[in-house]
Amino acid sequence: MRRIAGIVLAVLLIGGVVAAVVAGRDTGDKGTATKTVHGVIGSEKAEFFADPEVVKALAAKGYTVKTETSGSWAMEGLDLKEYDFAFPSSQAPAEELAAKYKVRGTLPRPFYSPLVVVAHRDAAEVLRRNGLAKLEKSRGTFDMTAYLKAAEDGRTWQQLKGAEKYGELTGLLYIATTDPTTSNSGALYLAATSFVANGGRVVAADADVRKTAPLLHELISVQGAQQTSTDAAFRDFVSGVGNPLVLVYESQVAALLNQDQGQASADDLVVLYPDTTVNSDHTVVPVTQEGRALGELLGTDPTLRKLAARHGFRPQGAATEFTAATADHTTYLTPRLAVRQAPVPTSEVLHEMARRARGQ
Repeated sequence: MRRIAGIVLAVLLIGGVVAAVVAGRDTGDKGTATKTVHGVIGSEKAEFFADPEVVKALAAKGYTVKTETSGSWAMEGLDLKEYDFAFPSSQAPAEELAAKYKVRGTLPRPFYSPLVVVAHRDAAEVLRRNGLAKLEKSRGTFDMTAYLKAAEDGRTWQQLKGAEKYGELTGLLYIATTDPTTSNSGALYLAATSFVANGGRVVAADADVRKTAPLLHELISVQGAQQTSTDAAFRDFVSGVGNPLVLVYESQVAALLNQDQGQASADDLVVLYPDTTVNSDHTVVPVTQEGRALGELLGTDPTLRKLAARHGFRPQGAATEFTAATADHTTYLTPRLAVRQAPVPTSEVLHEMARRARGQ
């Protein structure tokens, strides 16, 4: 009887342990289970999604995010049925993708970034001396009207006062941009410059397109081969390669400054805010419900908003996160934007402008 009782007790104990393990495993799964979502993003957001703290914050909310990069306008050529979301760098390509895939409802826009011109210090000083820019320490304002007049006249660096002291300032004066047919920043550059060239009116009619096309073609063709992403263009600038003036996102500059090693790279950096510009609203196109939930989370979760600001993005709504994240870098960055915002043409018009600018 004692043997039988011992066997029964052992069985009960083993059963209890198994039950406890299963219960514990179930409980643990509920606390640590994550949904894996796949997205295609603009290259300027790659470091944000790769940040271990961002990965941790997303995991805490139940998400594992896997991403691939693409030019914002190039996303149109991808099969988004393979993804949960697309995350281009502005609203125009996002709305086009949403229409193509019949995505209904408001598209999440968790953060934005203005376009800026980064310049080497010597180049910025020459621009100041010639009335093309106003400077305050390592930041300033870029005069778009004066710049477009100089571009129309085919002015070279050698024709500018003070440029003779700097051997690297040679050739035509121009801003290097990305390819406007595939990259968002290049397309938004055309939106801003065409607005100025069209007398402060958004390009809408065929007549407006024809009127501004020659100047836009000059601005793009003078560059020769163009980068397909702002990430590559900014890395080249920081390493001292290429043109002394490059159009990038403010977020890229802020992210550089927020890195420990960023200060050495920033010693020769001046950030110029165009006096007429276009903000780049990073917009999520949710293909699945998981993609929509993620897009909304990026804009509402306090931890993710702070991390976005640390990577240089301006969260929508109150500017407190961005102001706090860049408090040590106001020599380069301005917390409050005081520049004219140009409306963005429709996607159809922007495509046509880009095509003509590229001589296609």
